[in-house]
Amino acid sequence: MKKQAMILGLVLALILSMAGFGLPAQAAGFVDVPGRAAKEVNYLAEGKIANGSSATVFGADKTVTRAEAAAFIGRALQLDGTKRATNFVDVGSGNFSSGYIQSAVDKEIFSGYDGGRFLPDKPVTRGEMAVMMAKAFDYSFGGTLSGAAKALTSRGIAQGVEDGTFGADQLLKRADFAVFLARAINPEFRLVETNEFKTTMWANVGDLNVRSGPSTSYESKGKLNEDARVAAAHKVGDWMYIQSGEVVGFVNAFYLRDTEIKSATSDPRLPNQTIILDPGHGGHDSGAVGFGLKEKDVVLETGLKVNELLKKTPFNVKMTRSTDTFITINNRAKFASQNNGNVFVSIHANASTNPSANGTETLYYSATNKANGADSRLLSEKLQKRMLEAWNLRDRGLVRRDNLGVLKYNTVPSALVELGFISNKAENDKLKSDYWQTAMSKAIYYGILDYYNAKGYEVDSLYDLAK
Repeated sequence: MKKQAMILGLVLALILSMAGFGLPAQAAGFVDVPGRAAKEVNYLAEGKIANGSSATVFGADKTVTRAEAAAFIGRALQLDGTKRATNFVDVGSGNFSSGYIQSAVDKEIFSGYDGGRFLPDKPVTRGEMAVMMAKAFDYSFGGTLSGAAKALTSRGIAQGVEDGTFGADQLLKRADFAVFLARAINPEFRLVETNEFKTTMWANVGDLNVRSGPSTSYESKGKLNEDARVAAAHKVGDWMYIQSGEVVGFVNAFYLRDTEIKSATSDPRLPNQTIILDPGHGGHDSGAVGFGLKEKDVVLETGLKVNELLKKTPFNVKMTRSTDTFITINNRAKFASQNNGNVFVSIHANASTNPSANGTETLYYSATNKANGADSRLLSEKLQKRMLEAWNLRDRGLVRRDNLGVLKYNTVPSALVELGFISNKAENDKLKSDYWQTAMSKAIYYGILDYYNAKGYEVDSLYDLAK
């Protein structure tokens, strides 16, 4: 009986181990993560912030490099990680972290070295990590290493080493970097309890998920009703760490507001204004194609994002197409008239046989009548300015076109935006990036608001809805 019991116990243990039970130190399937870092690595892996060199090896004891640190922080903050050319001679577009490196440098989280170098393979010290974290999470640290170390230790993100110092010159292992990053993101992992819930906010929509981490990859811990009051703490990228009753977690900040009463209806004229969004091409008409990317898909995704922003406002918003369907030029213009449109924005991507052709431009037509002509140019100016700010591409300016039916046959103030060149590799990377599509959708949204502001409408309260 004793022998049978032993065999049964071994079988049960094998079954449990195969099911994943009893292995707290084996983070996210990684066999090399020590127990002290397992929870944090698991957390980052769940949100696709951290990954290993293989499905089972995290490289926990390897020293973290600057390129790896940029990737970890970039994913946490939802920065654009699209591989692309950078400002550095030693980081090519093929580098796994090139997109995150350039994004982090643009955000002033990282900086380079003399000679236009980034030194992507340079090991990261604890002191350098502290400065990175302080900048990434917007901690006040006086611009000094000691200030950054204090910012982290006071929040329970890091602590000193055995000799009583911060150990600023000590090299940092990947496992430890993951621990510090997880603590910065989620206070539940911190060494001291921190009460940051000092800002009151309200939910703009109902059925709003509160997630365990700052992305939709994390599980939902509960939901908020529309107009629910929450206590907000810090932001991680576009996500706000909040508390509502017993539920604590992350909500996309786009769906929160800082006033109890929705102020979007401040101008009573706005509900009578209808904005027509026109994603170009569709169906059998793919539009321009570059590097396998179809114009019809890019402009539809961007248009849908603009539509979601406008739906939070008092404006009426209509789309000529919201699916992959073909609509004739005449029917697009007719759609604006049939739906009593007040503004018409057609969204396109440019193309050229010259792969170096680049930049953003906005087209308009001014011959329908003087009033529409002036308003079409005004709308185009506002859109062009915002798009340039969003993508920082070459300014190709405003172009008057008398032969584009979608503008020529329109009866409302109209503009056609060319986001960038799908035939240009760098701009193609932006066009296919969800991050840059979102940035451009906000630019179009802001441009429309700028137009209405210039026309004397009260729209100030609507700008914050896209932050």
